Amino acid sequence: MKTTYKIPHVESVEVPRDHVLRLTFDDGITRELEFLAGSNQGTVFAPLDDPLYFAQVKVDPENRTVAWPNGVDLDSAVLHGDFEPAAEPHFRDLSSGAGGRTANSE
Repeated sequence: MKTTYKIPHVESVEVPRDHVLRLTFDDGITRELEFLAGSNQGTVFAPLDDPLYFAQVKVDPENRTVAWPNGVDLDSAVLHGDFEPAAEPHFRDLSSGAGGRTANSE
């Protein structure tokens, strides 16, 4: 029997403190991810190093994931923890029982 994968969607995002996202997904799971600021010079992630800019994150209603004004959006399946990042991680998982796992947008 073939199993189908349901892509998780972000329902809400909060920034409880500098460089931390609290994400709630449509399946009820909540995760906290910390952005690894400071090593993003010259990348599309560089503006996120600024805590005030980072806090401008919103849920994109079309893609149903998080996005910033510069167009950076993150893969909701990776944020959810279903897949490993394809590249160097930009986030560290702070969720209970996560053991410091990392998550990326790619």
